[in-house]
Amino acid sequence: MFIPLYDSNSLQRIRLQYVTITLILVNAAVFFLTVMDGERFADAAVLGFGFIPSVVYDHLELDPAFVVVPENLTFVTYAFLHGDLLHLGGNMLFLWVFGDNVEDALGHFRFLIFYLACAAAGAWAHAALAPDSPIPLIGASGAVAGIVAAYLILHPKVKIWVLAFARIPLRLPAWVVLALWIGFQFLMLVGGLDDQISFATHVGGILAGAALVLLLRRGDQPVFDKEIVTPRAVETRQESAVEPVEAAPVPRWGRQ
Repeated sequence: MFIPLYDSNSLQRIRLQYVTITLILVNAAVFFLTVMDGERFADAAVLGFGFIPSVVYDHLELDPAFVVVPENLTFVTYAFLHGDLLHLGGNMLFLWVFGDNVEDALGHFRFLIFYLACAAAGAWAHAALAPDSPIPLIGASGAVAGIVAAYLILHPKVKIWVLAFARIPLRLPAWVVLALWIGFQFLMLVGGLDDQISFATHVGGILAGAALVLLLRRGDQPVFDKEIVTPRAVETRQESAVEPVEAAPVPRWGRQ
């Protein structure tokens, strides 16, 4: 539908979005570790850390050889696994573009809690619709969907550069881009048009993100862009200190 590239939205309260950066690095490291150790290891990681509804709700029992963490922890661990580079790259790009400003609005620690809670909410929504599914759920989409919803609530008027249909560069208000993206997730969930992607996970993350950003944001953090701060890169100076130059007197000679 669209690929986000850049938003003109400076950080106001933090100097560096180090939780966002750390999450991206951890996701990338986990992906490359599983890929480097071969397909067999990757499959074992997916079974051990992926979220499997039928296992979590005791409809099936996982082979003890693949049990790595308690079943309830897979509500979160699944979000650090990805199937391929495209899956990883898409999620991390959304996290990079939108995560920093949500981290700025919440603070570092609360942003981390927010991210993990949105991931868990996505897994719960997925399981609510498919409690008997034996297929492992993986990917950070639930957490990222929560970030998208939070960004829409915080900064709907900020302009975002996107690639529409992966080829047309456009600069649009966030509310246009993100509202369309969120609407698409609900449409795909209701229509059941793609059984390869868990749109229930996306919707669960969206609903959690919309609620949690209101609860966890800083006390002085406005919503819906009630206060728009111009990014430093485009600030204009007010030369108020310069005294106006008085006009020189007009000569009095010559013809009257």
